[in-house]
Amino acid sequence: ETEPLTCKKDVSDCSKGDDCKENGLLVRNPKSALRVMEDGNKVHPSQGDKGEAAQISNGFSGVQSSVPCNGEQQLMELEDRETWSKKIDFLLSVIGYAVDLGNVWRFPYICYQNGGGAFLIPYTIMAIFGGIPLFYMELALGQYHRNGCISIWRKICPIFKGIGFAICIIDLYVASYYNTIMAWAFYYLISSFTAELPWTSCTNPWNTGNCTNYFSKDNVSWSLHSTSPAEEFYTRQVLQVHRSNGLDDLGGISWQLTLCLLLIFTIVYFSIWKGVKTSGKVVWVTATFPYIILFILLVRGATLPGAWRGVLYYLKPDWQKLLATEVWVDAAAQIFFSLGPGFGVLLAYASYNKFHNNCYQDALVTSTVNCLTSFVSGFVIFTVLGYMAEMRNEDVSEVAKDTGPSLLFITYAEAIANMPASTFFAIIFFLMLLTLGLDSTFAGLEGVITGVLDEFPHVWGKRRELFVLGLTIVCFLGSLATLTFGGAYVVKLFEEYATGPAVLTVVFLEAVAVSWFYGITQFCNDVKEMLGSAPGWYWRVCWVAISPLFLLFVTCSFLSNPPDLRLFDYDYPYWTTVVGYCIGTSSIIFIPIYMVYRLVITPGTLKERILKSITPETATEIPFGDIRMNAV
Repeated sequence: ETEPLTCKKDVSDCSKGDDCKENGLLVRNPKSALRVMEDGNKVHPSQGDKGEAAQISNGFSGVQSSVPCNGEQQLMELEDRETWSKKIDFLLSVIGYAVDLGNVWRFPYICYQNGGGAFLIPYTIMAIFGGIPLFYMELALGQYHRNGCISIWRKICPIFKGIGFAICIIDLYVASYYNTIMAWAFYYLISSFTAELPWTSCTNPWNTGNCTNYFSKDNVSWSLHSTSPAEEFYTRQVLQVHRSNGLDDLGGISWQLTLCLLLIFTIVYFSIWKGVKTSGKVVWVTATFPYIILFILLVRGATLPGAWRGVLYYLKPDWQKLLATEVWVDAAAQIFFSLGPGFGVLLAYASYNKFHNNCYQDALVTSTVNCLTSFVSGFVIFTVLGYMAEMRNEDVSEVAKDTGPSLLFITYAEAIANMPASTFFAIIFFLMLLTLGLDSTFAGLEGVITGVLDEFPHVWGKRRELFVLGLTIVCFLGSLATLTFGGAYVVKLFEEYATGPAVLTVVFLEAVAVSWFYGITQFCNDVKEMLGSAPGWYWRVCWVAISPLFLLFVTCSFLSNPPDLRLFDYDYPYWTTVVGYCIGTSSIIFIPIYMVYRLVITPGTLKERILKSITPETATEIPFGDIRMNAV
């Protein structure tokens, strides 16, 4: 349907609180907030606006006349926004995004490092008062306003629009290193199609004299300089870090990893190029397959000798740890990065929901599934670590020294290599890692795509396939530094600095903008508009105070105690910390830059500029059957 939008000056002739019908359109005074009720074609006034109800015929669209037209009528085609084919497509997409590689390697390590079973107490508390409220807030914002991470701020608080640009930069940084980890997994997958896995023995061309296979039948002695076949395969064949001297000498580019990454981006492109209609189908495989494999690996791990030692080490509570501040910081950081608010993904995915979808229920279901997946993954990992400790005649603590990707690519890979049917388990394990990573990549790029397409519809609205192609090429080129022989050092640097503090800052400002500038009352009214009931006091208190304090606590803890980076035998020099902070700052710098820009281009006195900049400039159009109305 095409609808002429009238100028503000045409509407200003209407008396206060009255409805005016101009050019075949019913226009309501913008000071009246309209609320759609489910009983038909009536528009009911909001509280404090009683007696101003108006009947709207299905033949008309209710619009707020805030679109500038420079004295002329403009024709604008209002198209229905694309929506998910099925509700389950959305749920699987959100679960696939939230459940990623970090659930498999990061949570188990942080759990046993911070008191085992005792860690579940701060983890649960941080989830209830910090992670889940922020998760719910983003889903509600995206579903109500139906915009991406950039243009949504016109409807909330325009001066914070720089948050959207910062989110897009952060997502690009993540895409530049996260997919490289999947390229490593893909290399392992290809290498697994052999009768004997290549990281089983010490007779390969890449092995050194220090290689010691303690799983062999011969009596071997493990010395301080001994390395396992799995470690040498990972460091010398896959990464080839021995050909790099560090970040100041990365060396050449690994053509094998480059081809792996190229294939991954090809899969990503053809999965998301058409929008959520196609990616919503792909996640039926990428989001469900990991659970099948996790169950198989859990059963297999539980039947291994020594598995109970790993489980005991994983869950044995150390109550003294609860007195340490670091444990609470780690719990807050883990739940935050696991659920993943602040990357624009939840805003984008929720924006394709139907208006009255129960996003409250979705938030509880998906966040619970995510936390349970992390917990179960710990059993999958630690049953195998217990088996490794049994075979080495060592404590589990000695076996569980590897952290991050090394836990998967060295320790777990080595355990698989020495199981019966090792080739089968290796193939399904690395397939699982690939699928865990793929749907997270779909989500991250969709956050950027939706944000840019909603902000520049006249440029990219009809050219989605072309824009997605350009975006994947940019991400691939941006990943080249991580494909070098010293690429693992770059991945570690980006993982620690490029995203952590930046995304924490972004979500803190987002929570403040929504709760304090847009207004918690207005936001709760929006939720009531969608769900029929407003959030209770618990959610209001979390959004206004607890969640922002939660984010501030984690951010300050990180900044006051930056991590000392070390990977393999390489200690990161001091200047890399400076570079890391510069990379992190390069994204959030868009927030103050846009604030200044906004104040400069807005006419009026300083006070008038500030007031205009924190007042929503665009109404949110609320669909109701054939009726389209704007909420003010």
